[in-house]
Amino acid sequence: MSQVKVTEIRTKAEVEEPLEASREVEPRRELSSYRKPGLKILVPIAALVLVAAGAMLYHYYMQWESTDDAQIDGYINPVTSRIAGYITRVYVDDNQYVKAGFLLAEIDPKDYQLALDSAKAALANDQASAVASQVNVPITSVSTTSQVRSASADVNNAQAGVSAAEKQLAAAQAFLEQAEANNAKAQDDVRRYKLLVDKQEISEQQYTQAVETAKAAAAAVAAARASVQAVQDQVSQARARLAQAEAALEAARTGPEQVRIQRARAQAAAAMVEKARAAVGQAELNLTYTRIVAPVDGVVAKRSVQPGQYVTPGQQLMAIVPLENIWVTANFKETQLRQMRPGQPVKIHVDAYGRDYKGRVESIAGGTGAVFSLLPPENATGNYVKIVQRVPVRIRFETGQDPEHLLRPGMSVEPKVKVR
Repeated sequence: MSQVKVTEIRTKAEVEEPLEASREVEPRRELSSYRKPGLKILVPIAALVLVAAGAMLYHYYMQWESTDDAQIDGYINPVTSRIAGYITRVYVDDNQYVKAGFLLAEIDPKDYQLALDSAKAALANDQASAVASQVNVPITSVSTTSQVRSASADVNNAQAGVSAAEKQLAAAQAFLEQAEANNAKAQDDVRRYKLLVDKQEISEQQYTQAVETAKAAAAAVAAARASVQAVQDQVSQARARLAQAEAALEAARTGPEQVRIQRARAQAAAAMVEKARAAVGQAELNLTYTRIVAPVDGVVAKRSVQPGQYVTPGQQLMAIVPLENIWVTANFKETQLRQMRPGQPVKIHVDAYGRDYKGRVESIAGGTGAVFSLLPPENATGNYVKIVQRVPVRIRFETGQDPEHLLRPGMSVEPKVKVR
């Protein structure tokens, strides 16, 4: 009896448990039946929104080309010494802003002031010597008038002979060019007729006639060359006669030797005056070079000069970085240049300040960065691995973008070029 009761109790429990489970599932099914229509509407709408957003983002990003391989560039003007000397004072320090013409440093001017005074004294002495030489020049007449006239006539005749010989030479050279042209044509005819006669397209007589014509043309060239050589000899002889006549004329003009000597001395004295005047000008320049001034507006950098230091010509003392003339050098991949053109607008994000600046593409370099490197690649040797190259693109800031001169060469930037 106990076993029968246990089985009855178990069967009741087994029957009641599915009933309770079914009661709990029914309300859940009812709730899910209410939710399904809303989900069916929301899912397509959400998909359309995502597709539209993706299309808009794709369209937006396809308009821009950007790179993080970019930095601000600018000219660095070196300040060098043009003369040698000891530095007496230095008026600037690193990171100081200066205007063009601002006094940066001074070299001891005493030696150069003495050199200027000496040059002025030498100029005064030479000027006095020139005046004395001009006074001593006698005014005389030439006693060898007939000889000079005869020599002058001979010179004229010799010049006419040279002119005539040169004209004959030009005619002979023209004839030679004509003969060479005829010879070239005749030789070409022989080569062409040779091919034709081998194919039996022309008669042997025509080929023989072409060969004889070529021989005649070659002989004409040789004769023309001989004629040119003969005329060249005539030209040389005519020029020699001209040189003889000119020498005779010069000999005839040596009558008033003393007058010419005095005139030569006067000219030499005048030349010495000009030389002394140039020395004075150089001494004045050297004196001005003792004051070293800024060549452009900008910030002082890399100052290496100190008072008491001896400097030599060409030695760099410091550098000036002009902040008004800066740009961005962006190294874009070659695949990014398909639609990039000068004049396109650019957004320039400066990492240092977290700010965006406006600019425009100014120019695209004439080659990749690898081409202008110290050791350019040699792709024709060894194994070749294709690497996407980068091309420097210069981007100019728009006017008024940096009124406070916060931007510095070397700063990292991220430019975005609107290519569409």
